Amino acid sequence: MKRTIMIVDDEKNTREGLKWALEAAGAEIHLASDGEDALVKLGSQPVDLVLSDLKMPRLDGMDLLTHVKEEFPETEVVILTGHGTVETAVDAMKKGAFDYVIKPVNIDELQLLIQRCFEQKELRRENEQLRRAVNDRYGFDSIVGRSPQMENVFEKIRQVAPTRASVLVQGETGTGKELIAKAIHFNSPRRRKPFVAVNCGALSQTLLESELFGHEKGAFTGAIRQKAGRFEMAHGGTIFLDEIGETTPELQVRLLRVLQEQEFERVGGTKSVKVDTRVVAATNRDLKKEAEAGRFREDLYYRLNVVRIDLPPLRERTDDIPLLAHQFLKEFCTEHGKDLVMGQKSMNALQNYHWPGNVRQLRTIIESAVILTPGKEIQPRNLPEEVRSDASPSNSVRLRVGMTVSDAERELIRATLSEFAGNKAKAARVLGLGRKTLYRKLEEYGLQESS
Repeated sequence: MKRTIMIVDDEKNTREGLKWALEAAGAEIHLASDGEDALVKLGSQPVDLVLSDLKMPRLDGMDLLTHVKEEFPETEVVILTGHGTVETAVDAMKKGAFDYVIKPVNIDELQLLIQRCFEQKELRRENEQLRRAVNDRYGFDSIVGRSPQMENVFEKIRQVAPTRASVLVQGETGTGKELIAKAIHFNSPRRRKPFVAVNCGALSQTLLESELFGHEKGAFTGAIRQKAGRFEMAHGGTIFLDEIGETTPELQVRLLRVLQEQEFERVGGTKSVKVDTRVVAATNRDLKKEAEAGRFREDLYYRLNVVRIDLPPLRERTDDIPLLAHQFLKEFCTEHGKDLVMGQKSMNALQNYHWPGNVRQLRTIIESAVILTPGKEIQPRNLPEEVRSDASPSNSVRLRVGMTVSDAERELIRATLSEFAGNKAKAARVLGLGRKTLYRKLEEYGLQESS
C-alpha cells in the first residue's frame, strides 16, 4: 500500500528536493508552505506522515504538531530542525512527535526513519485489530446468555476482572469454564500479558509437575536441557488450571506455595523462581465437598476460592438455548458456506433436550445439523436421534425439583407464548392473567424480546 507524506516547509527548494527524493522511494507526496496551509490540506486529504519544518511564518512546527495530534491522531509527525533548535525538537517529541531530523537532511537516514515510523504505525494497527478480535471473542458479548443465572455470572466477572484475586470456576463439563477464565483475563489489566491454560486432568502427575513448574537439565531421564514451566510463561498474566480437582495432594502442596509466596523451584532445582501470575482454576466437582471429605487440601481450596463463579448447566437456562443456537448457526453457516434457518420444531426439540454435554454439545450438534441439512431449514430429522427422542411435546413444560416458583412461572409463560407464536392476548387468556399483568411479568422476567 502506498504511503502518503506531507512535506511542510516555507523554503520551496527544501520542499521540492525532499519531494523528489521521497517520491523516488515510492511515497505519495503532498506539499504545504506553512502550518496553516498544511491544516487546510489535511482537512480534505489526511496523510500517514507530516514532515514539518520547525520555524515557519503564520503557524510554526510546534503549533502544527499540536493541531495534528488533536485533529488527526492517526497521523505521525517528524520535525525538521537546525542545530540551534534541537532542544525544541526534543520538546516536540515529548508532545507526540515521532522523531526529529537535523538539517541539512541526510536522505538515507530520513528514509530509514520514515520506514521505521511506518513499521511502528503498522504494528500498532495490527495490535489494535488483534485487540478488537480478542475483545470480540473473549469480551462479555462473546458469552451468550440473558438468563438470571448468566447475568449473575457477568456481574461477578465485572467485579473480579480488574483485581488480582484468584478465581474458582465451578460447573459441569462443557459449560464454558475456559471461556469465563479468558473473559476474566482479557478484561483485566493483565490483558496484554500471556493467558496460559493447563488441563490438570490430561497429564500424569509427574508430567504435570514438570509442565507447571519446569525442570532443570538432568532432572530426570530425557531432561536434556532446562525448560521453563507454565507458571513462568504466564508471568505478568494469567494461568488457567482446568480440572484442578484431579491434582494429587503432593502437587497441591506446591500449588499452595505458589499462591502464597509467588515462587517455586523447577523440578530438580534448588533456586527459587519468582513470578507474578494470577490463578484462575476450574473444576466440574464440588471442591468444597472434596475438601471436607479429605480428597482436596482445604487450605488450597480457600486460597483458590477467593471468588467463586458457578456456571449453570444448560438445562437450567433453557431460555438461552435459542440465543446460543442462532449464534452457532451463524458461525457454522459462514464457515461452511451455507444459508440456513432453524425450524421452530427443531428449536423446540433443542429446548426440551436435557443437554448432558451442555454448551459444548449444543455447538457440536448445530455444526452437524448445518453440514447434514440439504435444504434451507434445519428440520428435526437433521438433529441427532437422542435430541429428537428426548424432546417433550411442544405444548409441555419441563420443570425440575428445586426450581423456584418464579422460575417455574417464567418457564410456563415462555412456553405458552412460544406455543401461540408470541400472541400475548391468547397467552394471557390461557394463563388466566390480565393483559397488563402479563406485560408486567414479561418485563419482570426479561421475556419481552423473546415473546
